[in-house]
Amino acid sequence: MKLRFTRLSLFGLGAVLAVVLLSATAVLAQDSSSSDGTMPALFAGGMILFFLIFAAAFYVYFALALSAIATKTNTENPWLAWIPIANVILMLNVAKKPIWWILLFLIPLVNIVVSIIVWMEVAKARGKPDWWGILTIVPIVGIAVPGYLAWAD
Repeated sequence: MKLRFTRLSLFGLGAVLAVVLLSATAVLAQDSSSSDGTMPALFAGGMILFFLIFAAAFYVYFALALSAIATKTNTENPWLAWIPIANVILMLNVAKKPIWWILLFLIPLVNIVVSIIVWMEVAKARGKPDWWGILTIVPIVGIAVPGYLAWAD
């Protein structure tokens, strides 16, 4: 319970920070006294900061989910979920696929099929139906699939 509260509070803090930055850039953009182009730069900086915070939050969510999946499937080294390329290797280990499949992730369009196959095997390893792996390509639902596979009983 405490860990879940911490994650939610970090997400809330990031959301509040993003709202404050966006509102501050909107207020600054209404000031018409400066014509040197700093307002669009401030707005762009605020948007970049917002997207960086969102990307960091998504990366933390995915790493926590993959680490939990690896722990529940008794896969060695669940801490690899936090390392960018090693997390794909960890997913392949959970799915019991050969390591050379990482090269298939470099081929356009093939990487989509391979990721679906890997997520289907991860779902099987967690004791869930394999169609959960197919749901990873559905735009909004695909974000929730790693969390479901990690924290559902």
